[in-house]
Amino acid sequence: MSSLLYIFLLFAVFISHRGATTEAAVEPVKDINGKPLLAGYNYYILPVVRGRGGGLTMSNFKNETCPRSVIQDQFEVSQGLPVKFSPYDKSRIVRVSTDQNIKFSPTSIWELANFDETTSQWFISTCGVEGNPGQKTVGNWFKIDEFENDYKIRFCPTVCNFCKVICRDVGVFVQDGKRRLALSEVPLKVMFKKAY
Repeated sequence: MSSLLYIFLLFAVFISHRGATTEAAVEPVKDINGKPLLAGYNYYILPVVRGRGGGLTMSNFKNETCPRSVIQDQFEVSQGLPVKFSPYDKSRIVRVSTDQNIKFSPTSIWELANFDETTSQWFISTCGVEGNPGQKTVGNWFKIDEFENDYKIRFCPTVCNFCKVICRDVGVFVQDGKRRLALSEVPLKVMFKKAY
């Protein structure tokens, strides 16, 4: 066997093995019943730690239409509003550390809002655009990562190879009694419950 053919075969084996390893390493995100989250289905995003509020929903601040803020409901018993996940690669299964659009409805897609100078916060709002991964939509993509045997939501989009982005966890910032989602050093630990 010629050395050039041998090198080619080794490279082919390396590539195929690397692809299989990468695919296996990207685990599905699981709901509270241990089932994989499916794209296009409704789920509640609930806090793992109880006693500080309920599920995630949209704000009803005065004079706020679009964008509306993503908040944690102040009532612990509330499940909030259901969301749907849309992976950037149109996968049927929602996977860990993969870019997703998160939406309350077709017109209420999560996005990273402009920096708020009065609070020095990057808030999460609901005036994003679904799909079309790239530079113009880079603020509309979020990841779900494993965190202490549960999950957290993270803003660190990789849908644009040359864009400079902030990579931070999504946590809660309390403002005027409202628990607003914002980029944070302290992530909100979450779990997912299928909405029937």
